[in-house]
Amino acid sequence: MKTKTLNPKTELLLGAGLDVLHFESKEWLSNIAFYKDEAKFFADLIEKRKTKDAAQTAYGQILENLDTVHSELFDYLANDIEEHERLLSRLEMGENGLADADYREKHGQLKQRMEDFTNNFRHFKMMVFDYMKNL
Repeated sequence: MKTKTLNPKTELLLGAGLDVLHFESKEWLSNIAFYKDEAKFFADLIEKRKTKDAAQTAYGQILENLDTVHSELFDYLANDIEEHERLLSRLEMGENGLADADYREKHGQLKQRMEDFTNNFRHFKMMVFDYMKNL
């Protein structure tokens, strides 16, 4: 049987007030903007340190492609968070047909996506660091 470990911070935050969830969404957007800057830095670093060695060049090309993928994912994830923020605005204005529980469920899904993305980006950074050390 496969069991899932629950993050107590997630459970606590999803029970928090909407203002706390709003703050967390804003924090995600700030983190994404920072990751975008980091990705640009890594892309520039890889470009400047390219070698003529075919194996290194192939690995560098993989890292460049990953950088492009991350850049696109940044935008996609940021757009989803911004849409989530617009949903909060509509919820706070009392729009009919919207439920607090739906917002919280969507927030939990976005939180998981953000955590997964952060972990993947950390892995990408470790790959870049290893690549740069071996040049």
